[in-house]
Amino acid sequence: MTGRTFKLVTVNTAPERAKRVIGRVVEDVKAQFAIVHVANVERIEDVRSILDKEKPDLLFTASMWTPEQAHEIVIIAQDAVPGIKTFSIPYGLQVEKGPDAIVNYIEAHLPGLLAA
Repeated sequence: MTGRTFKLVTVNTAPERAKRVIGRVVEDVKAQFAIVHVANVERIEDVRSILDKEKPDLLFTASMWTPEQAHEIVIIAQDAVPGIKTFSIPYGLQVEKGPDAIVNYIEAHLPGLLAA
């Protein structure tokens, strides 16, 4: 495992689902990465205040956000926490393919994101 711990904030209108999915990812990648899910934000208008408080290294937007909404969240994140790494799960992936697809998608892209 890397010596660095990454603080993660998710933006998801279903906080319990976010907690479960991210919990699976954290467990699956713990040999490679130390990730702590510090907060979930349910509304776009609350993103900045949570980011100002938590100062995370990572922000993930969930698949219920349209590409335009996800882009808005990313812009807020980049302004609030310079250097933050952001990741947007494709719109509709949860509905179309379920939570396993979300976990697989995150895990497939996480090494590249954290290495960037």
